Amino acid sequence: MKRLRKALIAASVGSAATLGMVVLPQVPASAAPADVVVDYLCDPVGASSIVRNGPVKLTTNLTFATDLSVGDPLNLTWKLAYADDPRRLQAPGYFGEGGEVHAKGNVTHRSSWQGILQPRGVSDSHGPLEPDDTLMLPEMINDPGQVGRAGTISLTPGNIELDFTPPDGEVVVNDGDDADNPSDMRIVYSSNGWESKDDLPASENHVHNDLHETANEGATAMLTFVGTGVKYIGPTDKDSSKVKIHLDDLPVATIDPSRDESDVPVNDDLDGGKTLWEWSGLNYGKHTIKIEKVSGEGFMWVDAFEVSTTTAQTPTGYHSALCKPIDNPPTIVVTVGERAEPTDPPGEDPGGEEPPDDEEPPGGGDEDPENPPGGDEQQPPGGGGNQIEDGLGQVIVNPQVSTSASVTPTSASPTATKYYRAQVARTPRGGVDTGEAPEENEVPYGLMAVGMVVVMGTAGGGLLMRRRGAAHAGGAS
Repeated sequence: MKRLRKALIAASVGSAATLGMVVLPQVPASAAPADVVVDYLCDPVGASSIVRNGPVKLTTNLTFATDLSVGDPLNLTWKLAYADDPRRLQAPGYFGEGGEVHAKGNVTHRSSWQGILQPRGVSDSHGPLEPDDTLMLPEMINDPGQVGRAGTISLTPGNIELDFTPPDGEVVVNDGDDADNPSDMRIVYSSNGWESKDDLPASENHVHNDLHETANEGATAMLTFVGTGVKYIGPTDKDSSKVKIHLDDLPVATIDPSRDESDVPVNDDLDGGKTLWEWSGLNYGKHTIKIEKVSGEGFMWVDAFEVSTTTAQTPTGYHSALCKPIDNPPTIVVTVGERAEPTDPPGEDPGGEEPPDDEEPPGGGDEDPENPPGGDEQQPPGGGGNQIEDGLGQVIVNPQVSTSASVTPTSASPTATKYYRAQVARTPRGGVDTGEAPEENEVPYGLMAVGMVVVMGTAGGGLLMRRRGAAHAGGAS
């Protein structure tokens, strides 16, 4: 059995090595788990952090096994959650669907070698976001590693780094009230003469069927946003005035919504939903767009702005936050012991040598046809079992193994095949042409004579082997 187990282990390891895989064993059931609760306080770091309105408190739960053996995985599992505090991580701008919060933990480990383990995780994708919308945390971060030597390892939880990755795409910022745009990034209208026109006909194609209008010279509307591009959306109208556009406090264009792209006067009356001006290719970050009514008659309208983001231009850490332990975190000691060698069950050969009674006797031996060594029985051609060619002919055997069998593994399968050297050039298909076969329970009176033992011992071995092949060929069991 010991040879069988070693052969199967060797075959399995060989298969894994061939595929280039390392299979980490399971942590033993006796391993003592550590369960460490650490509270954190998160502060803004990036230019436009997801910590927007004061520090955010997190409660975390770090678990790992503390009693391991060499070769076991040291798998840190760190669960994150908001503490019982109203403050949360918040969206830093207007974004479409797909924004994600990334978390990276830091765990210092000291032993005969030193370093930092960094569990990582990411939240589920968010839907469309406006500034100050609550962001979901990653539910869990982890960092599996394999223990390669015996000893002790001291683990101390450290800081947690957070960042936000915006999605590619566009999102419309409507000129609604504070309930729609609750942050400092809402559209800000100057105090001189703006009128909100709500519930306009859907046929006019205004965003949310509303509009802001002014006839006062110098009136402005401004939006602060985070992204890489912006559009000014409004109506074309025969009574529109000219509009000056500022980007990041610099005048960049003057447009006239009373004329088309060919500078021909239009005959429209509040034909809404038009892109009157756009700019793309900005460096990712916080920007402002401001429109201003130019002197003269006519009106200026604001329907909405559209903000766009190109994720590839987003610098790492732009929206980041750093979370530090509120109190000194505990240090947990992990004990790594040598892996115990498997012990042999009672009755097995400790030296791994084959039992002598399993060796083939010279000349075929005197085998009991009902109980051949190892319990193996020959099968007729075409039956179950594996076939090998050993130079003397084919031998077909049942793929079963006894505790004393000599095993040659042919695959990583737990079923091994026992092979015997053939006694004849080919396995017999029919019965032996020597007359009627003796009764199976016939009393061997010939054994009383010493001379008959020597003669029948040699001839009888071959006869019994032939009888067994004949019995199987005839369907006997």
